[in-house]
Amino acid sequence: MAPKTRRTAESRANAAADGDLRWSVERRLAFIEERLFWLGEVNRTDLVNRFGVSMSQASVDIARYLALEPPAVGYDKSAKRYVAGERFKPVLAKPNASRFLGELRLVDVGILAVEETMLGAATPFDATPLPERPVDPFVLRGVLRAIRAGHALEIAYQSMSRPEPGRRTIEPHALAYDGFRWHTRAFDHQTREFRDFVLGRLTKPKPAGVAGSNPTDDTDWQSFVDLIIAPHPKLTPAQTRAIASDYGIQDGSTTIRVRRALLFYALKRLGLDVSADVRPPTEQHIVLINRDQIHAHLTLRGET
Repeated sequence: MAPKTRRTAESRANAAADGDLRWSVERRLAFIEERLFWLGEVNRTDLVNRFGVSMSQASVDIARYLALEPPAVGYDKSAKRYVAGERFKPVLAKPNASRFLGELRLVDVGILAVEETMLGAATPFDATPLPERPVDPFVLRGVLRAIRAGHALEIAYQSMSRPEPGRRTIEPHALAYDGFRWHTRAFDHQTREFRDFVLGRLTKPKPAGVAGSNPTDDTDWQSFVDLIIAPHPKLTPAQTRAIASDYGIQDGSTTIRVRRALLFYALKRLGLDVSADVRPPTEQHIVLINRDQIHAHLTLRGET
């Protein structure tokens, strides 16, 4: 029995190693395809620099990808690179522009190094600077632990309705991002309501026992509303087509689903918190079709 048990353990270890190997190879093949699609070229050195593999392994990986017969890929002898022609189409996965641009955004804010991006390189780019809204990692850890454990927190919080910070007890159950700041969604012992608390204004969290509220009772968090948007009716036909393409609008309108608790922030971010005639159509490109219906939900408070 012992030898059989040993062989079983060895086979499992080998299977795990093979799984890791397959995952590593898949990542490198995806890298080759991404480079060909977005940059139009790839060579062995790109793989060596991105993954730290040997030149021989890089050659094997490129040969393995070419064996999949991607269209319009040739070898440029003078540049010593494989290049993608106009007819090139990925064979492993559908291209994802959101991920590509998202990685550039992560590079811009310093979260991701250029070398760690999928392509291992970045095209020249920049972004509109925004004030940094730092969150104390120890505060965040305290909030996360309270959420996971179902505990209450005693905190110091600076509300905009009060001149000085005060001690409060909250029962956090989720995190939320409004496009500029991170909040925790929590039951507030002071108001006996579920509210948003900006993490940057929260300090000195202390465990305060088991939470008595139930996140399912936060109806504004659990409920969703649909924003029906369309190009501004005063845009020219050409402008309307451009905005429809920009926002993914088909057949005249599209729907954006948002938690009711985040409705206030979503409307503000999209410029839909005011009527369509407040700003000219060249500045406010979209309008809210179901404004009357949405206004019925706007008794909600924003941040605390």
